Amino acid sequence: MRRWPGAAWRNPGRLRRLLLLLPLLPGLAFAQELVRGNGPEPSTLDPHRCQEVACGNILRDLYEGLVTEDGAGNVVPGAAESWTRSDDGLEWEFRLRAGLRWSNGEALDAEQFVASLRRALAPQTAAPMAALLRPIANAAEVGAGTQPPEALGVSAPDPRTVRIRLNEPVALTDRLLLPVAFPVYLPAVARFGAQHTRPGRLVGNGAYRLDAWTPQASVELARNAHFHAAGSVAIERVRFVVTEDAASELKRFQAGDLHLTETVPPRPLAALRAQFGETLRISPYLGSFWLGLNLTRPPLRDNPDLRAALVLAIDRDILTRYVTGLGEQPAWSVVPPGARDHAPPAVAAAQWSGVEREAAARERYAAAGYDAAHPLNLELRYNTSTVHRKLALAVASMWRQVLGAHVVLRNEEWKVFVQNRRARVITQVFRGGWIADVNDPLDFLETFSGAGNPLNTTGYADAAFDALLRQAAVLPAGAARRDALTAAEARLLAADAVVPIYFYTSKHLVDPRLRGFESNPLDHHASRWMSWAAAPATAETP
Repeated sequence: MRRWPGAAWRNPGRLRRLLLLLPLLPGLAFAQELVRGNGPEPSTLDPHRCQEVACGNILRDLYEGLVTEDGAGNVVPGAAESWTRSDDGLEWEFRLRAGLRWSNGEALDAEQFVASLRRALAPQTAAPMAALLRPIANAAEVGAGTQPPEALGVSAPDPRTVRIRLNEPVALTDRLLLPVAFPVYLPAVARFGAQHTRPGRLVGNGAYRLDAWTPQASVELARNAHFHAAGSVAIERVRFVVTEDAASELKRFQAGDLHLTETVPPRPLAALRAQFGETLRISPYLGSFWLGLNLTRPPLRDNPDLRAALVLAIDRDILTRYVTGLGEQPAWSVVPPGARDHAPPAVAAAQWSGVEREAAARERYAAAGYDAAHPLNLELRYNTSTVHRKLALAVASMWRQVLGAHVVLRNEEWKVFVQNRRARVITQVFRGGWIADVNDPLDFLETFSGAGNPLNTTGYADAAFDALLRQAAVLPAGAARRDALTAAEARLLAADAVVPIYFYTSKHLVDPRLRGFESNPLDHHASRWMSWAAAPATAETP
């Protein structure tokens, strides 16, 4: 039987004609690479140390947990082909797929998943998202260093079985989707330390492997031949491009340099719709944008009147209509609409008119000890982004017009910004926010728990708030849990520890030839589910 490649190679003239036709075959030129805008430079490619969207997007391509998400965001089998849960919900058992391998070809077994979970909870790892694994038995004690990692409630009774014991029943599979629960190749960690994430050293188990990393430019991935479903991965290479500036990202998309953007710049929605049509994808998103207030140093530490004045002086309707303008919803609370089992606390100021809020803001400003002769001098810090700069300028203008405050803006590259925000040494007011890791109000509120929590960048400390979160963590879904979470959020808002601004929408520009990009509440889009169409997409094309 004759095969086409052999016949072509035996006929050079035919081969030349075929090569000339290649550019005319729709989609073929795109089958090899997907170029994605990804926002700021990722802070790390260590799954256990990742805490932002930029690294999470890449890690979902490089690694796979026991479970994973399909394109629509549903939990589906990952490295584990199946799992069971005990009747009381406290013991889970995961059955690994046969023949799992790391990207270097070495075998991946249950004991390595166990060792990775122990590393994620070990205090020396300082995993910022470790709190989400707290329901695992002895996780708190291991994290505090009072118990050894071996005491963690995880075990491997055989090479293909991972057993996890919990302190309380939770939706464990949601938490196992997080990078902090991904397996890490520990021989590379032992040999290279923090440098194990570099090209040539990073070993993963996902659909792709790390091929190159050019700081402040791009991270390049190649298809992992050892991935258990490698045959179903259509796109050979993925390039994640640093796109801190949304306007520049848009230009690159228009020039054909990007196939998928991380966001779009703040422009009137009607104009964007008219220009891009169905290429523009806007969807509800479990995320909140706020301004954090450093409660550990003056002038905000011991001055609740000042904090209240700053909260009240911002016109969120103007910000969402004219600055962001892409369907964002003004926020007076922290947990976004759509969060599972959530009842937002009542916020009186949300029902006031703009005039009433401004009057109350001036009253609290005066009570805080400030006036025209003694204005507040304040610093507002944000990470590099067109949207963040416009928001910072608008907020500073509102504080100046309503209160008479003098605000200095500080723009920082992402890694520096994250370090300063976490240290709480030089920050006053700073860009903050949270994108849901799991669909649970607790995920948002826990970022403010415990003064020693690395995610608690405000330094908010309230024993009653922490107690309510601990109570909610062990309660099943229902009225009691909902009431505890509502009470906790009400305490946080009453303290004016944070300035809620808006609830996010996800917004992307997607090349019409790209298939498999599906909107979902967490805005997760693993490249393995995408492919290039044989022809440009149309409204009639399925």
